[in-house]
Amino acid sequence: MSLLGKIFDHKDKKGQDADISSILPQEIYEAGALELKDIIAPSAVKVNPRELNLGEKIVRTFFVISYPRFLSEGWFSPIINLDKIFDISIFIHPIETAKVLHQFQKKVAEVQSQIHTREEKGLVRDPMLDTAYQDLENLRDSLQQAQERLFDVGLYISIYGDSTEELDKIESEIKSILESKLVYLRPALFQQEQGYRSVLPIGSDELTVHSKLNSSPLSSIFPFISFDLTSDKGILYGVNRHNSSLVLFDRFSLENYNSITFAKSGAGKSFASKLEIIRTLMFDTEVIVLDPEREYEYLAQATGGKYFNISLNSPHHINPFDLPTPREGESGADVLRSNIINLVGIFRIMLGGLTPEEDAIIDRAITETYALKDINPDTDFSNIEPPLLSDFELVLAGMQGGESLVQRLTKYTRGTWSGFLNRPTNVDINNKFIVFSLRDMEDELKPVAMYIVTHYIWNAIRKNLKKRLLVIDEAWWMMKSEDTASFLLSLAKRGRKYYLGLATITQDVDDFLKSPYGLPILTNSSIQILLKQSQTSIDNLQNIFNLTDEEKYLLLESDVGEGLFFVGLKHVAIKIIASYTEDQIITSDPSQILAIKKAKDEMGG
Repeated sequence: MSLLGKIFDHKDKKGQDADISSILPQEIYEAGALELKDIIAPSAVKVNPRELNLGEKIVRTFFVISYPRFLSEGWFSPIINLDKIFDISIFIHPIETAKVLHQFQKKVAEVQSQIHTREEKGLVRDPMLDTAYQDLENLRDSLQQAQERLFDVGLYISIYGDSTEELDKIESEIKSILESKLVYLRPALFQQEQGYRSVLPIGSDELTVHSKLNSSPLSSIFPFISFDLTSDKGILYGVNRHNSSLVLFDRFSLENYNSITFAKSGAGKSFASKLEIIRTLMFDTEVIVLDPEREYEYLAQATGGKYFNISLNSPHHINPFDLPTPREGESGADVLRSNIINLVGIFRIMLGGLTPEEDAIIDRAITETYALKDINPDTDFSNIEPPLLSDFELVLAGMQGGESLVQRLTKYTRGTWSGFLNRPTNVDINNKFIVFSLRDMEDELKPVAMYIVTHYIWNAIRKNLKKRLLVIDEAWWMMKSEDTASFLLSLAKRGRKYYLGLATITQDVDDFLKSPYGLPILTNSSIQILLKQSQTSIDNLQNIFNLTDEEKYLLLESDVGEGLFFVGLKHVAIKIIASYTEDQIITSDPSQILAIKKAKDEMGG
């Protein structure tokens, strides 16, 4: 016999329950082998009239003794989704219909007799008797027509705690929820042992406290109604805080592949993003990251990715005049036109805005710059040498009305910032994981750099159709300019066509949503993640996401990595968790980084 069996079946010589402490470890040794039951059994058990002591935990078991006349759909949901540790067992024993109908005839006759007796005595009609008679007749008809069946139902609940005070508090909470629905519980006094065995996953109904329910009310106890938000494939985003189930999703199976994350600084948004990246890489997906704070460098090194530091002194250069090869179904004219439009947007940011006249001059100058290199809609773009910014400056200088534009452009071609843009592209993104870091780029140039890098990435994505995820951290930088914000929205809208998922992450919620492009980017994201928020932005988010006051305070009081996870119209409270190895790779906590670095130095020494 296993130790678990000994704990619950041990009797003294008189047949009474013996003190469990008399079961000594030697008995396991003498048995000669350990079973799984022995391993999972508690270290000790103490049986009390109202509860059991299972090792360091206390458990108390209850049974339902009474139900109301009507049970509404989902009445059991508040108990199932209660944020407590508990077990529930539902035992359903079918009753033979022929046997029930025979008993019903007797019961109907009894109730009918009582009604007639009261009428003969001239007493006032009893509403309870009339209702009982109608219910019995209706149920008998349903049983005879095989529309319903009758069952003996036992509903048992075991709650766990570290102290009797904690159990009393949980008991009071559960009772108040159920009694508000006219469902009454009782503790299994002097039957706690049988009650606990009844909720173990062994299918043994030892309490045998049953209520008769027909099919309709029985269906209302359906237990699988918790706030699950998951699919049968994808990566693990976190744990459902309602019921500890897993939040699993594949963004590439949704209506669009985009996500957006809002969180205050230090709330764990980059941690969550890095965790998704690691897990996404395992599913044959290429990942590209725009990193404004140099937070993804170690992750790129650890996963064998490529890391490009984009700055004025960087050896990595991107030529904005590069042209992608047209894909099937695209013409050279379409590609050239699209690139010219994007270049006008880049120059609008670089030159601090353009008048309508200057806009037209820039547009014409770009076309002539390409023509200078014999590039036109009929050219084979796979074998060209694209022009440089200095070529564009030369064309612009020869155009009437271009003098002011040339003066403003000089700092990018011959001045302080010339090293960044006026060079041929030498960046190769042929890798599973690519990171572009913009931390060392001057703040004034960051919007320009982000636009140029995303434009380059977009051209590379259009060239080859692959499953890709583009992560843009601190996206509020791109919302500062209408052109960069517009380009970000076009990525969100057009990405699905090229098998691209866009993950937008920002801490400055108000600046992001103030932009006319902020809300459209949000609505074009199938997944939305809200982590811990600041008091200043929570009211705006509450209106946009239709949050309840409870959800609002949950976001204000959440710990790092906790918040709300939205997919479509459904959402759950989520806790983002990582394994030890993942945590060591992706952490951005300075204290942890220093500790890891110190450990490496010691090992190297």
